[in-house]
Amino acid sequence: MHNKGDRSSDHPGPRPDVFKNPFRPGAGHMPPYLAGRVDEIREFQRLLRQDHILENMILTGLRGLGKTVLLETFNPIAIQSGWLWAGTDLSESMSVSEDNLATRLLTDLAILTSNIVIGQAEIPRIGLKSKPDEIRISLSYPTLRAVYDETPGLVADKLKRVLELVAGHIRKSGHRGIVFAYDEAQTLSDHKAKEQYPLSLLLDVFQSIQRKGVPFMLVLTGLPTLFPKLVEARTFAERMFRVVFLEPLSRSESREAILRPISDGKCPVSFTDLSVDAVWKVSAGYPYFIQYVCREVFDVWMQHLESGSTPKSIPLEEITRKLDSDFFAGRWARATDRQRDLLRIAARLKNSEAEFTVQEIVEHASNSAQPKPFSSSLVNQMLAKLAEAGLIYKNRHGKYSFAVPLLGPFILRQSRRDGSQAVLPGFEQSE
Repeated sequence: MHNKGDRSSDHPGPRPDVFKNPFRPGAGHMPPYLAGRVDEIREFQRLLRQDHILENMILTGLRGLGKTVLLETFNPIAIQSGWLWAGTDLSESMSVSEDNLATRLLTDLAILTSNIVIGQAEIPRIGLKSKPDEIRISLSYPTLRAVYDETPGLVADKLKRVLELVAGHIRKSGHRGIVFAYDEAQTLSDHKAKEQYPLSLLLDVFQSIQRKGVPFMLVLTGLPTLFPKLVEARTFAERMFRVVFLEPLSRSESREAILRPISDGKCPVSFTDLSVDAVWKVSAGYPYFIQYVCREVFDVWMQHLESGSTPKSIPLEEITRKLDSDFFAGRWARATDRQRDLLRIAARLKNSEAEFTVQEIVEHASNSAQPKPFSSSLVNQMLAKLAEAGLIYKNRHGKYSFAVPLLGPFILRQSRRDGSQAVLPGFEQSE
C-alpha cells in the first residue's frame, strides 16, 4: 500500500481530519450509501399511487437490516409524491392507554396542520369605540384537542372525527394525503386486564377512515413479532397490510455498500476483492455489520498510515471479538446457564439461521448426550422465557428463530475459540 499524492518527509500521509471514516454503524444511522432495497422502494411508491388506501405497509425483519434507515428514505419520496409525512419512534408509553395513543396521533397531526387556517374569530377590545381584534383559527394542537374532547363517544369516535376533519382541509391544500410512519411498532400492545386496547384502536380507526376514502396511510416498522401481534389484535389486519420482510443484502449489494462510500468520499484506499468477500462473509449481508466491520478496517488503516507503515492484513479475529463484545455480549448475558445450553443446541441445528422447532431441539439434545435432558414441555417453557428476553421469537407457524441477527454463529464462536488469530488479507490503496 502506498499513499496517493505528495508526501512530506515529516508526515507519512493524509491528516486524519482530511480523510474521515465514512462508515457509520449505529441504530438508525443513515449509511453513506444505501445499497439494495430497490424492490422495497418501488413497493412503497406503488402504495403511494393508491387512489383509495386498500393497503398499508409493514417493514419487518431482524435488527441490523436497516428498517429505520429505509423508513427515513421513504420520507422524501412521499413528500415528492405530494404526501405529508407524520411519524416518530413508538414506545411502551403509547401502549399504556388508548388516550396516550390518541395524544400521540393528535401531536403528530398538529405538526403538519398548525399552519392551516380554518376560520377567524373576533375578540372585543376594551372601550365602546374600539374595533374587535381578529385572530386566525388554525388546526393547531389546542384546536384538534378541543374537537377531540367535544366529540361524544368512545376514543375511536373522537379520533375518527378529528382525522376526518383534517382530511377535508388536507385535500383543499392540494396534498394527496398523510403517511403516518411509526418505527418500533412491535412495542404496541393491548391490555385486556386494564381494559385498554391501544393497538386495536389504531387498527380500527385507520380501517374505518380508509373505508370512507380518507387518504391516510399507515407505515409501520418492527421486529418479526409485529405482524402476528397485529393479526392477533384484529384478524382483518391480515388484509390491511402489505408486509415487506427485509432480507440481508446480496453479495453484489454488499459489495456496493462496502466500496461506494470509499469511492464517493475520494478516499485514497480501497478494499481488494479478497477483503470485500471477507467482510461479506463476516457480516452475512446485514447492513449494520457491514458498517461496523468496515469502520474498524478503515480505522486500522488510518493508524498504520499515521505511523508510516503499510498494513499487509487486517486482524479479522480481533474485529470479530470487538463486535461480539459490543453487540452480542449484553444480549448473551440475559440468558441463564441452562438457557445457554439450549441456545447452543439450537445454534448447532442445520437450519439454525432460518427457523427450528421444539422437536428438532429435543432430538438434537438427546443425540448430544446432554447431562440433563430437555423434554418438549421444558423446551417450550424455556423458549417462551428466551422470547421475553428478546433472544428468540415465535413465528405464525409455530416455529422459532433467533431474534438477534447472527446470534447462532456468535454462540458457536464462544464454544470453539482457541485464541488463534485470523486475518483479513488484501487491504490496499486504490490507484
